[in-house]
Amino acid sequence: MERKIRDSITVIDEKGSEIHLYVEALFDMFGETYALLKTHDENQDMIVMRVENDGSEQYLESIEDPNTIENILDAYEIAVDAQPIDQNFNEH
Repeated sequence: MERKIRDSITVIDEKGSEIHLYVEALFDMFGETYALLKTHDENQDMIVMRVENDGSEQYLESIEDPNTIENILDAYEIAVDAQPIDQNFNEH
């Protein structure tokens, strides 16, 4: 069976360094769209960012409130438990 590759993105952190991430999930919650991102390092935590729209452009914005991040991750865990992630994706 052919394995699908997840969408990947490159972001530039506040120090100007490029970070390569893959998109674990995109979903709406609290009237906002959120992206759950992971590095290729399985030992690193998932990164949660808000997707912002500016006309035809989209960009990612960090989330400062730890309670919001926790709520988003809890909702994601519930969704995954209800319907597991497609096992045909290759996380490279």
